[in-house]
Amino acid sequence: MLASRGMGFLGELKSLTSAQRTTFAACFLGWTLDAFDFFLLTVCLRAIAADFHVGIPQIAEAIFWTLVMRPLGALIFGMLAERYGRRPTLIINIICFSIFELASAFAPTLGIFLVCRALFGIAMGGEWGVGAALALESLPARGRGFFSGLLQEGYVVGNLLAAALYGVLFPHLHGTGMLTGWRVMFMIGALPALLAFYMQFKVEESPTWLEAQRRRRSEGRAGSRVSFQQFRQYLPTFLFLVLLMTAFNSFSHGTQDLYPTLLEKDHALDPGRVGFIVVISNIGAMLGGIVCGALSERLGRKRMIIIAALCSIPMIPLWAWSHTVPALALGGFLMQFAVQGAFGVIPAHLNELAPGPVRAVFPGVTYQLGNLVSSRNGVFQARLAQHFSGGALNAVMSWTVVVGALSIALVTGLGREARGEDWSVASEDTAVQRESAIDR
Repeated sequence: MLASRGMGFLGELKSLTSAQRTTFAACFLGWTLDAFDFFLLTVCLRAIAADFHVGIPQIAEAIFWTLVMRPLGALIFGMLAERYGRRPTLIINIICFSIFELASAFAPTLGIFLVCRALFGIAMGGEWGVGAALALESLPARGRGFFSGLLQEGYVVGNLLAAALYGVLFPHLHGTGMLTGWRVMFMIGALPALLAFYMQFKVEESPTWLEAQRRRRSEGRAGSRVSFQQFRQYLPTFLFLVLLMTAFNSFSHGTQDLYPTLLEKDHALDPGRVGFIVVISNIGAMLGGIVCGALSERLGRKRMIIIAALCSIPMIPLWAWSHTVPALALGGFLMQFAVQGAFGVIPAHLNELAPGPVRAVFPGVTYQLGNLVSSRNGVFQARLAQHFSGGALNAVMSWTVVVGALSIALVTGLGREARGEDWSVASEDTAVQRESAIDR
């Protein structure tokens, strides 16, 4: 392992070829900009609610519809990636979520806005699975944990960018009609489409996918397609991954989506201070994902996930109940270091647990089905807070951390360790034969 030999993070990056670095950078940016577009919604919840003259729970439905449609996108784009390749599918995917983000900015009514967010959810759902497959299949097996953590933190960087833009730009936007502040923010969110042009000329296809296609042609087999038979064959693995990702998504979204609202409502902070705290929190998240991802090469994926998740519980008092901005910022930093530290291991762990013939489909679909099951998390949190604490979110979100951390530790412990598994075509064919033999 590279990190254990003292090469460090820069050494891991320098060990890649130019093509590998370009591919990884494009996949990282795709996930970053996808998350940026999603989190623009979470930081603008109050402004959108005011514009449409509804309460925060009604606008929180937009988060629900984004999350609930993501499994469909993971399935559609994942199947396209298995058949036509990871690279062209990811390009189309990025263009789609940029278009729907722009459409959201011009939605004249709440109903149309919710439809736009549902369509955005389809596009967002496809990005993670296809991008992770393209990135991790293009990289060497050793050091996969480090790159897993770095890739996953594209989501955090997207959150960081959204919070920074909100804190710096939003207070100065005073337009009316279709140029109100949140709409301008969403227009900026459509810029990721430019990444598609970069990918068209600079990014190469996954060598694992190309080798599989070559093998099929030489053996006279049809192109790669995902069938329901494959889903049945790997059903136990599929259901376990859905359960795992339900716990993870409830944990992550439960500590992030309504946290800016908690800071505004419970602590009466202005947008500048909210943006500052969320930025500090996301710096912690980014560092946590990278550090824990790299450590998973030494400690194992399962052990690292469990340790990081459980470390979030002692951070609750500082994170939700502090009374000063510095203390809240420190709490946010430590909480997200733990939460996203656990999540940083997921791209490698999920792809290593997924069978090779469905690697572009299973990780993305199970990830997004986990989002689906936990998709009303924000709505439930807001309504529970209204019912039990007059709208204050700190108690509800504190219990979310406890339940989420314990659930992740339990489910992860029930799974297998697959650190550094061989993804060569020959190895995957052997694995398929072994599972088929077990079925018989």
